[in-house]
Amino acid sequence: MASEPPTGHDLHHHGDLDAEPGLIDFAVNVQGDGPPAWLRDRLVLAIDELGRYPGAVLEDRARATVGERHGRPPEQVLPLAGAAEGFALLPALGPRHAVVVHPGFTEPEAALREAGVAVTRVLTDPAHGHRLDPSAVPADADLVVIGNPTNPTGVLHPAASLRELARPGRVLVVDEAFADAVPGEPESLAGDPTVPGLLVLRSLTKTWALAGLRAGYALGDPVLLERLAAPRPHWPVSSLALEAIVACCEPDAVSAGDQRAREMAGNRVSQSAALSAIEGVEVQQGVAPYLLLHLPDGTGELVRARLRERGIAVRRADTFPGLGADHVRVAVRPPETARVLAAALDDALCSLVGASGELASRH
Repeated sequence: MASEPPTGHDLHHHGDLDAEPGLIDFAVNVQGDGPPAWLRDRLVLAIDELGRYPGAVLEDRARATVGERHGRPPEQVLPLAGAAEGFALLPALGPRHAVVVHPGFTEPEAALREAGVAVTRVLTDPAHGHRLDPSAVPADADLVVIGNPTNPTGVLHPAASLRELARPGRVLVVDEAFADAVPGEPESLAGDPTVPGLLVLRSLTKTWALAGLRAGYALGDPVLLERLAAPRPHWPVSSLALEAIVACCEPDAVSAGDQRAREMAGNRVSQSAALSAIEGVEVQQGVAPYLLLHLPDGTGELVRARLRERGIAVRRADTFPGLGADHVRVAVRPPETARVLAAALDDALCSLVGASGELASRH
């Protein structure tokens, strides 16, 4: 690992900017086109309650349901308008020196920098599979942010390595937005209240296709959650989002989510194999519902353009610190859809790379 000073990365670029209506979407990591029927029905029924403000009764119900899901008391739960709200609130914790482990989700760094917080980037090493080296994190950091599994590498760091980052006077933020997409949720710290200064952020928008609703939650010590929530306005989480939090954290939903994760894991294996078989394509090994690809040198931008011409959107990855123009991230999709991507990517590279390995075309 090595630290890196800030550069010109667009920290606010996300996959939805790469996806456009009509394209086959490999750019966004939401699973499916919309919530399942049972969840849609729950939300439809909740519409009748929209004439009332989101009250304490519904919020308490959400806290209790999430708490039961993770073996925590309700006071250790904070419902959020998506995990992204949690990242936006991090400056409220008053950090002096924040560390963000990259490549990783960029909104935490963006929020901290825009609030004037000093941020150090710690880059994982691709030669070592982008695994976390806890010793690379500066000892004086009073806030550390890391994803698990990490976006976009898909690497799942051992919980023991994450615990090494915790210490008195430091807030350890673990972004578990995709933890429920890993069968059994191994290495999660969501159910461990013993780690000092731990703040776990969870999203419900990926597995349950609720990106437009914004639903998630934070887990941590009540005093820490109170500090995090201090700048929020009244009623920050809508009634529909609170109902979604309850619905998606009930036992039947957790079981259904784990089954979805197992199906996705199988799809990931087959999609990874198909893409790895394409000459010049390197696939980062991981466990998340997306794959980080390294394309042949100098082909990244051209390949993305060729794929778009074929009606396919992929996520550019050069906006992630530590990655370059020849990296792209692709969501894991069902096999029939993944085969379309593999064929189009193979064709695009064949049209660009000649027998000598040099670019055959620059348009």
